[in-house]
Amino acid sequence: MTENEYKTTDVAGKKVQWDPEQLRKIQEHPCFSEKACHAFGRCHVPVAPKCNIQCNYCIRDFDCVNESRPGVASKVLNAKEAIGLVRDALQKFPYIKVIGIAGPGEPLANEDTFETLRVLKEEFPNVIKCISTNGLLLPEKIDLLQKYDVGNVTVTLNAIDPEIGAKIYQFINYKGKRYEGVEGAKILLENQLEGIRMAVERKMIVKINTVYIPGINEDHIPEIAKKVGEMGVYNFNVIPLIAQYRFSHITPPTPEMKRKMQDACAPFVRQMRHCQRCRADAIGKLGQDVQGCLYSS
Repeated sequence: MTENEYKTTDVAGKKVQWDPEQLRKIQEHPCFSEKACHAFGRCHVPVAPKCNIQCNYCIRDFDCVNESRPGVASKVLNAKEAIGLVRDALQKFPYIKVIGIAGPGEPLANEDTFETLRVLKEEFPNVIKCISTNGLLLPEKIDLLQKYDVGNVTVTLNAIDPEIGAKIYQFINYKGKRYEGVEGAKILLENQLEGIRMAVERKMIVKINTVYIPGINEDHIPEIAKKVGEMGVYNFNVIPLIAQYRFSHITPPTPEMKRKMQDACAPFVRQMRHCQRCRADAIGKLGQDVQGCLYSS
């Protein structure tokens, strides 16, 4: 896609004009531009171990250096260590344009996330700052993200029907209380949608991750795509289930099933078709991680 084509693009059938800074946050971010993933890299700093929800497909109890999936990190860093890692990464790999926080837990539920972002803004004002979140705390943290110049936000949204969400989430912890079932799923969904709306309103570039869970949400995913497309989300990422924890008995969708799902969602929102399901400590270009040489330094 050319620069001129990026300046005005279709979002759910509406022409959207991007300003130069938004344009850069699309063109240089490997997850938001398939072209960018061949030229530019990202550095995920694993400063967020705590999580405030329990998904039935998520387990963070073990790590293998050869395992590439969300929720995995070889070690958890504090904010000071994370900034040191960023310095090394940018010096050794100048093609890295994005510093992201994607776990291994929920970034917005960890104070080291915000300390890291604060220092990043001061020391590296030109790098793209990116957050991946379950969205539960997004409405109350969105202004802080804007203050620290977070321009790209990914929200994992697996259902827009609380009855379906109740099958996916075991519980949420919100404002000191634990909620389960439909009640918890409804609170989560309300905050996710409000957070997405607020992020788009603040001109952040928003991506949605939806885990494709056969027998649970597969017939529902195009509805999610339609909803978020109407909200002004930039792109949509269908992620095949990794069968583990309470969903270990479910057979994951095949690549062909994933492609058909993407095609079904494509009329509503731009599809991300090059996802590598990155670790929370991924460094380098997509599919070409180099974090080992930095962690050992």
